[in-house]
Amino acid sequence: MNKLIDLSHTIEEGMITYKGLPAPLVCDFLSREASKQHYQQGTSFLISSIELCSNTGTYLDSPFHRYAEGRDLSELELQALADLPAIKIVIEDNVTAIDKRYFTGVDLKGKAVLVQTLWCRHFNSEQYFEGHPYLTADAAVYLRDNGVKLVGIDSYNIDDVSSDSRPVHSTLLGADILIVEHMCNLDALPNSDFQFFAVPVKMKNVGTFPVRAFAQVKDTSC
Repeated sequence: MNKLIDLSHTIEEGMITYKGLPAPLVCDFLSREASKQHYQQGTSFLISSIELCSNTGTYLDSPFHRYAEGRDLSELELQALADLPAIKIVIEDNVTAIDKRYFTGVDLKGKAVLVQTLWCRHFNSEQYFEGHPYLTADAAVYLRDNGVKLVGIDSYNIDDVSSDSRPVHSTLLGADILIVEHMCNLDALPNSDFQFFAVPVKMKNVGTFPVRAFAQVKDTSC
């Protein structure tokens, strides 16, 4: 038997995921009350209108996010997004710069690598934006050279944002390795032997979009 574990933040109107980017706006395009005039008595529908920055909530970066010639969301095959063999790397609370030492000696090839920092506990607060854990440039190179398929993190950004350089995005997306940021609930996962899913909408000329990221794990309670 298997069980599913949700690894995504809930998106709601007004929330800020990344400082400086707009919060989502949600309103009625067709309200339930207005829809009643179109249908038989007792029947109504809601159609929502959503204004949403693509970097909202838990989202996936495709190569097109960083590189104009990279693959956009519509060009990603499902095999790169769903049912990926995955492992979890646990980072201690006092670590900010996550270097390649945390990944050495681990079988990484063909895996989705999820980095647990527990920084997600600060999500939706001012603390979330400052001093977050991130991967170093050498960690990104090591992950690339060892054949990972996807890298996820439960932090504000996979890169250090204190400068204008983004070596982790550049290295991973340049090698067609997908990134998932702003994850949560990674502490509910085992360290290995589970499958990972993070599927965005199939949209042309868009490089990032929210996902319902989740893991399928073996239910050992049975």
